[in-house]
Amino acid sequence: MMKALPVFILLSVLSISSGCAQSTVAEENSTSESPQITFEETTHDYGTIEYNGDGSYEFVFTNKGKKPLILSNVRSSCGCTVPQWPRDPIAPGNSEKIKVKYNTRISGSFSKSITVYSNAETNPVTLRITGKVLPNQPTN
Repeated sequence: MMKALPVFILLSVLSISSGCAQSTVAEENSTSESPQITFEETTHDYGTIEYNGDGSYEFVFTNKGKKPLILSNVRSSCGCTVPQWPRDPIAPGNSEKIKVKYNTRISGSFSKSITVYSNAETNPVTLRITGKVLPNQPTN
């Protein structure tokens, strides 16, 4: 029984050391060379907007990867939301913006999505805008 205790301790120490080494290897393997797109925010709530008011917003993102990020397409869920995005590659560490303009000549509540397609690990990314446009108030 006394000889079993040192063997048990030795096996425990080796097991813990081996487990730590495996997690380090797994962390190294998960670090990719590909681009990584990270947004400051993926949703924006306009709140209440005046009819024909400013429906513009900019989603800021950064390439946190090790290779240039290329946005291949950015599509909205309907024609009432128009996105503009950079066409040139975004270097590692650099930030850019996707500009979105919602048509505020459509009154009522809205919830729209913008899908961002790229060469990043996380692809696609969905952005969302919500809000409410007040009814048109006729002028006298």
